[in-house]
Amino acid sequence: MDKKIVAVGMSGGVDSTMAAYLLKQQGYEVIGITMSIYDKSVGLPETEKSGCYGPNEEKELEEAKKACEKLGIKHYVIDLKQQYKENVVDYFCSSYLGGNTPNPCVACNSKMKFGALLEEAKKSGICFDYFATGHYVRIGKNEKTNRFHIMKSADSKKDQSYFLHRLTQEQLSNLIFPIGGYVKTDLKKLAAEVGLREYAEKEESQDFVEADDYSMLFKDKNIKHGDILSVEGNVLGKHNGIINYTIGQRKGLDLGGSNEILYVVKIDSESNTIVVGPKEYLYCDGLVAVNLNWMSIDKLEGEMSLQCKVRSSSETIDCVIKPIGNDVEVMFKEPQMSVKPGQSVVFYDNDVVIGGGIISRKIQNK
Repeated sequence: MDKKIVAVGMSGGVDSTMAAYLLKQQGYEVIGITMSIYDKSVGLPETEKSGCYGPNEEKELEEAKKACEKLGIKHYVIDLKQQYKENVVDYFCSSYLGGNTPNPCVACNSKMKFGALLEEAKKSGICFDYFATGHYVRIGKNEKTNRFHIMKSADSKKDQSYFLHRLTQEQLSNLIFPIGGYVKTDLKKLAAEVGLREYAEKEESQDFVEADDYSMLFKDKNIKHGDILSVEGNVLGKHNGIINYTIGQRKGLDLGGSNEILYVVKIDSESNTIVVGPKEYLYCDGLVAVNLNWMSIDKLEGEMSLQCKVRSSSETIDCVIKPIGNDVEVMFKEPQMSVKPGQSVVFYDNDVVIGGGIISRKIQNK
């Protein structure tokens, strides 16, 4: 019987390298595939800063190739520059210009790493039965409903389930997450033990772009100065483009005369204004989410008591969700701070991802 072939999304870091190593140990035939996504015409300056998108990509592709050579597996590079621009960069820029705070990693995972990468690899004649990555998540299946779902990883500090909540049943059906059951410190120890110490000691980065700020992705004509307003509507100062601000921000407002600590509490793209206020204005009782993707359930039939995350770095919080047409109303057990339209809200039943959507607006009952 022929070995099953697993394609591993390779970055040259310890997580993807060890994912490939573990799969080889399990008896799979393993190959490595890597996305080429950076369009040089974007013109980001070369820096020492590392990130997913930038002029250092050639170096990163070479590192992925070397990792595959070290493991004794074939390596393929898939050109996805145009797809990445459309699905991630353009989405990111248009969302920011609309006054929202998007999460590019969520879009990249669903549309690129688990979408276009596999489609283009197969079109180019690369054959494989499964796809694997070095994400810290686990995969499960409900035998009663026959639905796949993502579960939190064994390492709570590295869990990446938030970023994968938009994966479809078709995508989940042939995925393997070899390191989801590992704590990262243990994985690094294993890497050192099996002769892969250089990857265990390699510096890591989770940044989106290789730049000090995102403004370099925008055309100058899209960046317009405007007013900074108080919650009462008084002009307090000027902003240098709404793309440079996010809900909850207090640094860089340059308001001078105010003795009160003020935070960005609203971004209005239509009037091109930033609204600032005291900390209490950052809190809300709930939110409305749109563009939902359900994972462990087919659809939301009625009210459910769950937990949710309103940003990748937040703790899960108790909430009650209920359908309102095609959207979902989410009410928190306790008020939450700095809920940002454009970010994702992800719903959990303990370790299991139920689904998630994009935050459309906050709900403030008080």
